[in-house]
Amino acid sequence: MPYRFKKHYTLAEARTMLPKVSEWLDDLARLREEHEKLSQRVANLVSAQSDVGGESVNNSLKVLFAMQSIFGAFRQNDIQLKDAERGLIDFPSRRGTREVFLCWEKGEEDIGHWHELDAGYDGREPL
Repeated sequence: MPYRFKKHYTLAEARTMLPKVSEWLDDLARLREEHEKLSQRVANLVSAQSDVGGESVNNSLKVLFAMQSIFGAFRQNDIQLKDAERGLIDFPSRRGTREVFLCWEKGEEDIGHWHELDAGYDGREPL
């Protein structure tokens, strides 16, 4: 049976990743807020027909690149970032021979749910 994911996390492996995942989510939230402020600054410059280049644009690009790097870290670790604002994460896993997701949301103390690949958050089942 061909699997959709190369990496399949055990519950222990996924738990080990939670501190790093939390750090990435915190960084994303901070960067998103920073980017919104920079974007507003650039929009104000545009509406005032001022020179848009320079520091604001450079800083905005640096923030976007930092965000892309974090998204890349999720991809490299085969961790599914389903909703960055909520901090909704799926770890590819297996239950027997079936491929499933271990599901975690920021704020939850531990990974306590799983769901079928196509079920999504509403299909969460307790472990």
